[in-house]
Amino acid sequence: MDKKIALITGATSGIGEACARKFAQGGYNLIITGRNGEKLNQLRDQFARQGTDVLVLNFDVRDRDAAKKAVASLSGKWLKIDVLINNAGLARGLEPEYEGSFQDWDEMIDTNIKGLLTMTRLIVPGMVERNRGHIINVGSVAGDAAYAGGNVYCATKSAVKLISDGLRIDLVNTAVRVTNLKPGLVQTNFSNIRFHGDDARADGVYKGIQPLTGDDIADVAFYAASAPEHVQIAEVLVLATHQGSGSVISKDVNRVEHLS
Repeated sequence: MDKKIALITGATSGIGEACARKFAQGGYNLIITGRNGEKLNQLRDQFARQGTDVLVLNFDVRDRDAAKKAVASLSGKWLKIDVLINNAGLARGLEPEYEGSFQDWDEMIDTNIKGLLTMTRLIVPGMVERNRGHIINVGSVAGDAAYAGGNVYCATKSAVKLISDGLRIDLVNTAVRVTNLKPGLVQTNFSNIRFHGDDARADGVYKGIQPLTGDDIADVAFYAASAPEHVQIAEVLVLATHQGSGSVISKDVNRVEHLS
């Protein structure tokens, strides 16, 4: 029996890399995408030594033409994608909306929303044609409610929720499933990217609390993909134990902090 195939965007770090490892361990072959071609090739070689076939597609999801070209290059078994994990995404800045960076806004919107839509449009028709498949969109607890300084990022993740809900409705007469996976505080390079490489500020986000890891989120993604075919895990909110919402965490028994 042929192995199933998972396509994972943003697979070179964080949740994306963890999902690649989890699905490889779970018996999938992988299509991994990202902007860092060197890291993609390293992962391919690592997985190959473990018996996993890996196809590397080196492109930025913000570049629609590059995405189209990459998907058009697929042939043979790689055309039959079973799971699409729309993971590529990022936050930039934590300024008040009226002081935000136009460049940061564009990067978040183009990656988190438009990139996800591009990959969905390119991959899901094949799933519909085969009447099987699963789309896992990596959203965020930030999509549930705004928090100070999170304005545009929160809006993009709210869009991921509604795009996921709408896609699930559009696919209701098929066997294709849609999951919106909403992590809370996960210690990856997320905060470092948000703060434009300010390591000290990024480390402060996680100080005093045991945050989630990329592996924790990958476990949930794999669980959703492994559910019986008649079961659709529509939405999963995953928080660290001492996180109450997108903005409220407890770092001390006598104190509650708001992320800002």
